[in-house]
Amino acid sequence: MSEPSKRLDPAVLDRLEGLSLVARTVVEGLMAGHHRSPFRGSSSEFAQHREYVLGDELRHIDWRIFARNDRLVIKEFHEETTVGCHLLVDASESMAFSSTGWTKLDYARWCAAALAYLVIGQRDTAGLVVFDERERVKVQPGNGEIQLQGILEALDGVEPSGPTSVGKVLQWLAERLSRRGIVAIFSDFFDEPEDVVAGVRQLVQRGHEPIMFQVIDPLELDFSIDRLVRLEGLEGTGVHKVDPKAIRAAYVEEVQAHNRLLAKHARSHSIDFVQLNTAHSVEAVLTTYLAHRTARARGGAR
Repeated sequence: MSEPSKRLDPAVLDRLEGLSLVARTVVEGLMAGHHRSPFRGSSSEFAQHREYVLGDELRHIDWRIFARNDRLVIKEFHEETTVGCHLLVDASESMAFSSTGWTKLDYARWCAAALAYLVIGQRDTAGLVVFDERERVKVQPGNGEIQLQGILEALDGVEPSGPTSVGKVLQWLAERLSRRGIVAIFSDFFDEPEDVVAGVRQLVQRGHEPIMFQVIDPLELDFSIDRLVRLEGLEGTGVHKVDPKAIRAAYVEEVQAHNRLLAKHARSHSIDFVQLNTAHSVEAVLTTYLAHRTARARGGAR
């Protein structure tokens, strides 16, 4: 295992003091892997060609036109603009679940903090909304070191509580996020799929680009418990004594069907649905996604 992967193992991140150190550690690992943030403005959007003049940078020459017509022309692009990134973190009580040494909310915080560090470090803007069934904490979009510290402090002070209402919160926020941009949603999405889909659809209709990061504990995926257990609903659904082996197959199928439905609707609206397993390296999941996003952007620019 490479050294960055060791640093970014969840068990290691859980022992670091403060989100600022966590975010810096994660981003240093990403940069060591040469994964530049794809959360950029419109500098790669082609504007027009013009004739080459002495002094122009050779990297801007369109060599395909030179090969066809023996003419030197320069590719001009629209001036780069900053992009807004809205970080939405679900802090409802279901995010307190853990079969490891850290909760789903801990993992969501690490990922959101890393993206804030990455985005603001490249002079783009980032804001934060922490929610359960309603908006709980908000940091208005901005940039610079003070903005980053404000986001990290807000994330660091949040405790999981309250029922989930992801879909309704997204619908409510879609009307209030004034600046168009990327909306990175960190949640287990344990809500009615129709409500969640309606929320992300409304974000798309308002000109935003949602990314659904599903933060999920490995035990929630395979229900690998072999002894009689008491299951307590994290959001007020009561206590139940069950034999996990008797319900494992039905439970796993229900979870898989729920996630398949969310992923299907996300694809139909060209929305990224990214599952973040809290047992996996933060570097691995973010690097994989950012590399995929970068490759897709390059493919679309051809």
